[in-house]
Amino acid sequence: MSDNAYNVLFLCTGNSARSIMAEAILNRLGNGRFKAYSAGSAPAGAVNPHALRVLETGNFKTEFARSKSWDEFAEPGAPVMDFVFTVCDQAAQESCPVWPGQPMTAHWGVADPVRAEGNETEKQLAFAEAFRMLNNRISIFVSLPLSSLDKLSLQKKLDDIGRDVADAPKGEPAGA
Repeated sequence: MSDNAYNVLFLCTGNSARSIMAEAILNRLGNGRFKAYSAGSAPAGAVNPHALRVLETGNFKTEFARSKSWDEFAEPGAPVMDFVFTVCDQAAQESCPVWPGQPMTAHWGVADPVRAEGNETEKQLAFAEAFRMLNNRISIFVSLPLSSLDKLSLQKKLDDIGRDVADAPKGEPAGA
């Protein structure tokens, strides 16, 4: 892994909401220790306006946000990833991309807020919930003592983040 900032790629199907929000969250919470990216296996072509609204409400920068293919990160000269996290929701029967190579990987499935039905308030609540889950997971991730964990221990912790946070009560981190 990198001696400088760790490169992290968040993968999703459409790269229009969850992976974009995760990229923004990690780039803020990582305090320069991490450089986050996002991509999709079948990019939607545009960032969902509800995702942008959630980020803007939290004073996150959104200029970076664009829906793009994960192929960009397989091209020569692309950043070498230390971590790759899929945030697609298996329960929604989405196809989660598999990233080749040597990065540490984990599945942190989050329900797709783009598929939320109902009025505008209900849709916005789905995006806020996805943001909350991603924020909790990423907060736990950035607090890990990465340099002192062996690969097996780190992999277990990464996998646990994807399992535990989904069940944690709102406002309470996993394991609390």
